[in-house]
Amino acid sequence: MLRQNSSSIGPDGPNRDYLSNGPDGLHIQRQLQQLEEIVLDSPRVPLTRRTLVEEDQLLDHLDQVRLSLPRVFQQAEEILQTKETILAQAREYAQEIIRAAEQTAAQIADEVKIVQQAELEAQKIRQSVQEECAAARQRTSTDIERMRQQAQQELHQMRSAIIAECEQLQSGADTYADRVLTDMEQQFSQVLQVIRHSRHHLHETASQARPLHESLNRGPMVDQPSTHL
Repeated sequence: MLRQNSSSIGPDGPNRDYLSNGPDGLHIQRQLQQLEEIVLDSPRVPLTRRTLVEEDQLLDHLDQVRLSLPRVFQQAEEILQTKETILAQAREYAQEIIRAAEQTAAQIADEVKIVQQAELEAQKIRQSVQEECAAARQRTSTDIERMRQQAQQELHQMRSAIIAECEQLQSGADTYADRVLTDMEQQFSQVLQVIRHSRHHLHETASQARPLHESLNRGPMVDQPSTHL
């Protein structure tokens, strides 16, 4: 379903040149390629599998695709109408031939062989026209079905390609985030190792200074005076 403001994208809107240039199948393909570029060029959310996409821009391109599809189906409808016109003309032509043959047969009713020959020819013409009409109808139906299947297949392939590309981008974002976290973990490990080394050095320095501090607290040794006379 088109959005309410999608009328500006119609034939009288800013994109009328797009709708009027080239085959509609190429229009759809170009719009899908632009959709893919929007997804690829959109910023990714760090540490997630998500991509930030501008909603209006994406919906505008989807509207373009929706507007192009009816033109493809319109072409198929025009082919059907052309087929019906050809069939009607063929039937009218056959009826005219039949009427002419019947008039000729009526005029030469006395000549039985000629009348029979005229009826035989009319029957052959009728059968030939019917066969040609049936063949034309079959060819037209086959062409329309082939075009429809081809359009559906191309749309499916493009959609699969876009989904695969998005999944690849998300996987790449996860890999990048994991690499960044690994680097941070290594840096933190190095910092932690330096801190542990500094603490160990500080403890060794304190252990070496403790005996000297105790010696200074006891003071110098003083000889006792002799008590001998």
